[in-house]
Amino acid sequence: MLPQKLRKAVADNPKKVADLIDLHNLPSTLREFLGQSQSSPLSCFIRVWSYIKTNNLQDPNDKNVVKCDDKLKSILLGKSKVELAELPYLVKLHFPKQSK
Repeated sequence: MLPQKLRKAVADNPKKVADLIDLHNLPSTLREFLGQSQSSPLSCFIRVWSYIKTNNLQDPNDKNVVKCDDKLKSILLGKSKVELAELPYLVKLHFPKQSK
């Protein structure tokens, strides 16, 4: 069961929620990183975050900064350090808006 706030968000913005969970064909860089050919923006972000936590890539002095290794640099525009606040934006760049 979804929490009350989440149920309200889904009810108020079904299109935005659908955009987050719809499957998209991935570009080659993300395909290599994730090891799959299709993913949703939300699951892609979750996998990137899991990779960061598993490989201990957060700066120990400032948890709001991620130190990118070579594999992570390939999908985050080649940046060596990324603020956590810009991480969703950088992942979302791989999912251009589709015209319907």
